Amino acid sequence: MLSRLMPRTLFARVTLVIVVGLAVAQLLAFASIRHERGQALRELMMTGVELDIASSVAILNRLPAPERAGWLDRLARPNYRFVLEGWVDGEPPASPVLRGFTEAIENALRPYPVTRVAQVPSAHETVRMLVRLDDGSDLVVQARRVPMPVSDWVLWALALQLVVLAACGWAAVRLVTRPLADLASAADRLGPDLKRQVLAEQGPTEVARAAKAFNAMQQRIAGYMDERVEILAAISHDLQTPITRMRLRTELMDDEAARDKLQQDLDAMQALVKEGVTYARTLHGETEPARRLDLDALLDSMVGDYQDTGHPVTLEGRAGAPVTTRPQALRRVVGNLVDNALKYAGDAQVKVEVASDHVVISVIDHGPGIPPDQLDAVLKPFHRVEGSRNRDTGGTGLGLSIAHQLATAIGARLSLHNRPQGGLEVRVELPTA
Repeated sequence: MLSRLMPRTLFARVTLVIVVGLAVAQLLAFASIRHERGQALRELMMTGVELDIASSVAILNRLPAPERAGWLDRLARPNYRFVLEGWVDGEPPASPVLRGFTEAIENALRPYPVTRVAQVPSAHETVRMLVRLDDGSDLVVQARRVPMPVSDWVLWALALQLVVLAACGWAAVRLVTRPLADLASAADRLGPDLKRQVLAEQGPTEVARAAKAFNAMQQRIAGYMDERVEILAAISHDLQTPITRMRLRTELMDDEAARDKLQQDLDAMQALVKEGVTYARTLHGETEPARRLDLDALLDSMVGDYQDTGHPVTLEGRAGAPVTTRPQALRRVVGNLVDNALKYAGDAQVKVEVASDHVVISVIDHGPGIPPDQLDAVLKPFHRVEGSRNRDTGGTGLGLSIAHQLATAIGARLSLHNRPQGGLEVRVELPTA
């Protein structure tokens, strides 16, 4: 339960722990000081007030009865006074502190007996005591316990101290967590295009070392990807010659059936090499800059081109406003998805929906769909679904992978969904900003 109430970020958690710790420490210090001052004040009152009350009662006891009334105001003080006529009603003191205060006065009044003690409900920390004088008359003593005074400036000073300490704690936590936030942001920006965001190698020693290590890691990853593209390009170049020789030799074969099968295998090999290089270049990055684009015009043009060549591709919905993206990369994403739908289903529907901060471009087909447990796996390179997709169509398993990598590179999100009525829907959520 406590873990659910804790903030999610490290910055908020450390700040909360420091501020709460400082507040508790201040409250404990304030309570200790207040308790110590209360004890000192109580000791002072126990050794002063009760003796003053006892002295005043002794004076009234020695005075003749007719003269006692004239001395009541002279003997009264802000925290106690005397009444000659009256009765004490009510409950005895409830709090331990007030009971101790009453016992101290009773002990000081000896040998004058205290016949009744009651707390005054209408007055805070006040008791009334009925004392029997030597002549048999009763004297009512009303005494008030004075609490420990606390000046307003003390509370303001404590509050200001807490604010200062909280600000210092916030600054210290920010100094620690901000480099982590910068490192996380740089890692998020390191996408498939591998456009490195170099971190500033400055600040405390630990922060500078982490930034330097991250920059070195980015450089190594970029180097590995460059080598990967170069290797694939070299393989593609070297394979072109033997594929061409084999294609020429098949032309000289007398067996027409065997010649056709070999030519189909060579075509598959050549397509696989080309798409492999295309996928590697997609991972390596796009140099195309982002610019404002009329999305409706782009989709109208693409769907029109498919329709002109006799393919059953339709368009539904309008974006209604330009978007900022990489036009050629987006064209390749939508083109790959439409080609994939035509290849495996024979038809495609492009649907556009506008949300608050993004545009959803959906490519829908009426084919066999994809098993739910393989919806994520088909986005991996060279993965093919044997049950739901026909292997005879000549696919290489790279179409969706290339579209996924390009979508990620332009800041979009690509997801696959099987439709309840049958078919596959591929959604591309493109940010409008």
